[in-house]
Amino acid sequence: MATTTMTRIDAVLAALEAAGTEQNRKVYRRHGAREPLFGVSFAELRKLQKAIKRDHDLAVALWSTGNTDARTLACFVADPAAMTEAELDVWLAEIDYYTLVDVFVGNVASKVSGVRERALRWIESERDWTAQAGWDLVGHLASDPDTDDELLAGLLARIEREINRAGNRTRHAMNGALIAIGIRSEAFTDAAVAAAERIGSVIVDHGETGCVTPAAIPYIQKTLAYRDAQARKRAATEASRAESKVETKADSRVRA
Repeated sequence: MATTTMTRIDAVLAALEAAGTEQNRKVYRRHGAREPLFGVSFAELRKLQKAIKRDHDLAVALWSTGNTDARTLACFVADPAAMTEAELDVWLAEIDYYTLVDVFVGNVASKVSGVRERALRWIESERDWTAQAGWDLVGHLASDPDTDDELLAGLLARIEREINRAGNRTRHAMNGALIAIGIRSEAFTDAAVAAAERIGSVIVDHGETGCVTPAAIPYIQKTLAYRDAQARKRAATEASRAESKVETKADSRVRA
């Protein structure tokens, strides 16, 4: 479908409906997705996103339908530069599906300026989905080298104090934030691992799904080990290239 045609809401909804499957609807319902729902795979949603690119007016129209797939696509095509803080709050207040929270945060809320203030405001909410979004944002802050280490140290301490009495999806997001802080730098790894040891198992109800909340310590360790392996691989490749250049120059001198 041509991009110009896809800017029309009815055409996009028709494309979503055509891409939906009953199997996907069953899976998404088990994860908590609400009707109306077409059951569009993320692969198909990404194809539509690629065709549409950024279209904020369309994103707003998609969101207003209340359809779960349309709202997911809305997050993909929304222009973060066009979102206000009030609009972010309105969208989040209408989400009660953890996957859509993650998509909303990853594609919209984490891209709008003021992430630090937004994260700190949302984690204060007693609403599970809003607090989840706030801790998802903390994970994004942890991956930003410009984030103040003192702020993250305080949030790590808060995770340790509060995670076991937080809301269900908030616990999962806090665990993810703990991991993100733990892999931020060597300076945080020991503190995050120690906090995870004191916290113990993080119990999250994933309903009738096979999803699990990862144990923080092995996740941190595996991620850091992978990073080290990749760094060694890059160093070995660079050394091999440098050696090849030296050999090439030597061969050139011999031939000369």
